[in-house]
Amino acid sequence: MQLHDVWFVLIAFLWTGYFFLEGFDFGIGVLTKLLARDRKEKRVLINTIGPVWDGNEVWLISAAGATFAAFPEWYATLFSGFYLPLLLILVCLILRGVAFEYRVKRSEERWQRNWEHTIFWTSLLPAVIWGIVFGNLVHGVKIDAHKEYVGTVLDLLNPYAILGGLVTLTLFTFHGAVFASLKTVGDIRERARRTAAVLGPVAAVTVVGFLGWTQADKGDGTSLVAMIVAVVALLAALGANRLGREGWAFAFSGVTVVAAVVMLFLTLFPNVMPSTLNESWNLTVSNAASSPYTLKIMTWGAGFATPLVMLYQGWTYWVFRKRIGTQHLAEAH
Repeated sequence: MQLHDVWFVLIAFLWTGYFFLEGFDFGIGVLTKLLARDRKEKRVLINTIGPVWDGNEVWLISAAGATFAAFPEWYATLFSGFYLPLLLILVCLILRGVAFEYRVKRSEERWQRNWEHTIFWTSLLPAVIWGIVFGNLVHGVKIDAHKEYVGTVLDLLNPYAILGGLVTLTLFTFHGAVFASLKTVGDIRERARRTAAVLGPVAAVTVVGFLGWTQADKGDGTSLVAMIVAVVALLAALGANRLGREGWAFAFSGVTVVAAVVMLFLTLFPNVMPSTLNESWNLTVSNAASSPYTLKIMTWGAGFATPLVMLYQGWTYWVFRKRIGTQHLAEAH
């Protein structure tokens, strides 16, 4: 395995970690309207991710930075061709962070309600758009001989990519509901379990349809194994949720997210961005990579930094591991 292959695997690992963590993060944001009955319950849901949501986004920054350094051609084509959807995601993430911080700065109902609307929409939209982006990444886009994207924004809204957006929305919301049941107590915990029981079958239909389409179009034996793991884990998550085993349900829903993302990268390799115009114009791990010396220096840096980031983030989750409920909230001021 050459260094550019190693960096493809590392970038796939970073994206997988991001979707595993930010998946339930986005799901909680969506559930502030679907699950919470009043402002106190919205505070409970937001507090379940309050200590960790910004740390989850470190994985996105790391994935984008690693792509820029290890595969500059991939970065340039991806971020220029997908400029508008990625810009929309960036704006949503900025507004979402502001909403978390500013929502409690004033006590007026209208002020807090507007920021709650912001949290909902800036969680829902990225959850959909990421699925569309990765759907196009796997399916292929119009790339010419100069490694430039020559399509339009409307070309990105093809049936396969739209189905991918539905998958990420439904799966992330289910993942968030399971996380809410794991992190809360009282009535909201029971309703989170019931919500997960409703969302799970919907997510299963979209996941099976999307991964089945992917397997039929670009899959092989290894991607089929990943697909089976994703589907079986999702069914196991539904079963564990039904039995009230929230920890196992969250673990299995996480495995579903991980296996689905791994399958996409397995079907993508050795390409990083396939061209629908001519296969010889595909961006691959070899023709889009940085120089071997650059990759060597980066490997030493990543070998030190990656375990450190995982260690401190794991410690954060351990510190804030306890369940919370409305009785744990301080009085609003």
